[in-house]
Amino acid sequence: MPEPSPAEKTRYDALIDARGLACPLPLVKARQALMVLDAGARICVLATDSAAPRDFAEFCEVSGHLLIEQREAEGVYLFVLEKV
Repeated sequence: MPEPSPAEKTRYDALIDARGLACPLPLVKARQALMVLDAGARICVLATDSAAPRDFAEFCEVSGHLLIEQREAEGVYLFVLEKV
């Protein structure tokens, strides 16, 4: 069996499955999760909306939260954000 990637080994404080949701719902769900978590908490968001990469990059730039990881596989985007 292949070794899990670093992202797959990481534990998150919240996992948001926003697959199938249209813009801006993936970002809305991520913002709601970040509001109730403490600084330093990490969330993982799964999304299929093609606007999600732009939305999450802009959100992190404006809000100051850190976009730790972003990748795409088979039409599913994975984002890891850290609350500041």
